[in-house]
Amino acid sequence: MTVDTLNVFLLAGALVLIAAVVAVRVSLKLGLPSLVLYLLIGVGLGESGLGIQFSDPELARSFGYAALVIILAEGGLTTRWEHVRPAFGIGLSLATVGVVVSTAVVAVIGHYLLGLDWLLAILLGAVFAPTDAAAVFSTLRRMPLKRRVSGALETESGLNDAPAIVLVSILSASDGPNESLVILGLTVVYELLGGAAVGYLVGRIGAAILRSTALPASGLYPLVVLTLTVLAYGTGSVAHMSGFAAVYVSALVLGNAQLPHRAATRSFVEGLAWLSQIGLFVMLGLLSSPSDMPGAFVAAIVAGVALTFIARPISVWASTALFSMRRREKLFLSWAGLRGAVPVVFATVPLAEGVERADWLFAVVFIVSVVFTLIQAPTLPWLAGRLGMAPTFSARDAEVESAPLERIDADLIHVRVTPGSKLHGVEVGELRVPPEVGVALIIRGDTSLVPGPQTKLLHGDEILIVAPRALRRATELRLRAVSRRGRLAGWFGEEGRDEPD
Repeated sequence: MTVDTLNVFLLAGALVLIAAVVAVRVSLKLGLPSLVLYLLIGVGLGESGLGIQFSDPELARSFGYAALVIILAEGGLTTRWEHVRPAFGIGLSLATVGVVVSTAVVAVIGHYLLGLDWLLAILLGAVFAPTDAAAVFSTLRRMPLKRRVSGALETESGLNDAPAIVLVSILSASDGPNESLVILGLTVVYELLGGAAVGYLVGRIGAAILRSTALPASGLYPLVVLTLTVLAYGTGSVAHMSGFAAVYVSALVLGNAQLPHRAATRSFVEGLAWLSQIGLFVMLGLLSSPSDMPGAFVAAIVAGVALTFIARPISVWASTALFSMRRREKLFLSWAGLRGAVPVVFATVPLAEGVERADWLFAVVFIVSVVFTLIQAPTLPWLAGRLGMAPTFSARDAEVESAPLERIDADLIHVRVTPGSKLHGVEVGELRVPPEVGVALIIRGDTSLVPGPQTKLLHGDEILIVAPRALRRATELRLRAVSRRGRLAGWFGEEGRDEPD
């Protein structure tokens, strides 16, 4: 690469990145997932658009894996363990049992309805089995959901890449799968558990080192934290374990450790995750061949319907059979299994290995990812409301630079008084949060005010609360209790616990 070529590459890359950032605003306004717009940008730049030629599936697979590492790291680092812990077992079951059941159902339909040979049919099911971490994290975190539901979906999307990629890699091998089903199952279990163990060890050791070591610059902390997650991925992969499980678990451990400069770390990894998503989706759009899609369109619609309306619901019901879940929660989990770009990345594996009809498979997966993401993602907020998946009270971190809060080990919490909340009319002094917790600011319409003990809360108010980290849980419990039963919540036996399942 010459300097002139580098200059052109940087100019084009900057223009594409700016277009992608603008696409985020457009997608939010239209209620569409941004990943679809990124894929379409790639298609527009490719052979049927501006004519940029990119047809290297091996390079696409490598870049895809690298992007997924950053996306999973961001997902783990920004996930609160207290939110996913109640649903971790459900998420793990969806990531393992769900992958197997979904693969089997799609394979049977592909073989008998689409006339595919068994190898290609099982490969189709395995590629479609995992949900997309980027799509799930970006879509679900923009709308409030009950912790049990959101925790299950986040855990599933963080862990289900591991068993799926093992199946896809074995099925795509040049000599095909030679192992028995028992050996194949044991391999998946070994890779998943081994990767999780590696990630846990790297996360715990890394957190202990960072807590006891003063780095010379605050900007090094985010870099070291991200590097530790990449170290977990590399260690797991070299040891023939699941690198994807390792990176997610290590990030989950690090993200929930009491480390310095957590806000800066979150901002750093979120920016890199956005860059990874943009680069990944645009690259996959470049790799696609629109000329192959008409011949794959009917099969893609059949496969998408089978996946969305048959395989996903069956896998959810099978995965949650041993857990106490309401039918409406299972219905939402069934519809919220967004596929996005991960299946497209996994479809590059048989393409790189030269599997017969791999180009047709890639076209099918690409069409399903675009069409059914456009159908599912915009309807999730409506469905959540219809099924009662939105919590009556929701507190989240305020996205601000909070170095002084880091020094006193506190969080800045953002609470909104929603319509129907019994926080309306309650005075600040009647909240009776722990004495060390301060209600710092109320934003009411276009104005703000510093509240006193007699200041009444009103519907639509947004409240900023400073809470020491050790008292965050108690603060949220009290606020949730008042939101449900009013200022006399304690007299009614309301303690603000998570809503019953």
